[in-house]
Amino acid sequence: MSAESASQIPKGQVDLLDFIDWSGVECLNQSSSHSLPNALKQGYREDEGLNLESDADEQLLIYIPFNQVIKLHSFAIKGPEEEGPKTVKFFSNKEHMCFSNVNDFPPSDTAELTEENLKGKPVVLKYVKFQNVRSLTIFIEDNQSGAEVTKVQKIALYGSTVETTDMKGLKKIEDH
Repeated sequence: MSAESASQIPKGQVDLLDFIDWSGVECLNQSSSHSLPNALKQGYREDEGLNLESDADEQLLIYIPFNQVIKLHSFAIKGPEEEGPKTVKFFSNKEHMCFSNVNDFPPSDTAELTEENLKGKPVVLKYVKFQNVRSLTIFIEDNQSGAEVTKVQKIALYGSTVETTDMKGLKKIEDH
C-alpha cells in the first residue's frame, strides 16, 4: 500500500477490499472492455490508465457482497473531472436491484461528489445506516457534465468488520 493511499483512509477504519465476496460482485451497464475490476480490485484501481466505464448511458449499478458483516463508514470514488460520477446512491442489504426498480427503494444514503471527491477525498456516510452490511448496492445516477459515458478510476470502501458468530461452524448438541 502506498503512503498516499494509506493517508486517505479515515482514522480507525480499514479498506474493506479484503472482505469483498468477489464471486458475487456484479455491475450493470458496464463496458465490456472497461469493467468493474478496473476500479475495484487492488493493483488495477491504482493504475490511472484503467477505469470502469458505463456502456449504453451514464448510469452504473454495482452490487458488492461481503464475505462477513461489515460496518461501512465512508467511501472514495476517483474519476475524471468531466465524466466522473456526480450523484451516487448507496443501498445497504438490497439484493437483485436493477435499473427498473432502483428508484422504488429509498437509498440508505446519497452523495453528490465534488471535484475534491473525484480526486480521492473520502466521503463519510450516515454511519448509523450501515451497521450490519452484508451487501452494498451502489447506483451511480449521473456524471459531472451530463456526458453519455461515466468513468470511474477507483472505488474504495472504508469501515470495519462486525464480530459475529459463524452459525455454520456450530455443531448441534444431541438431546439425551
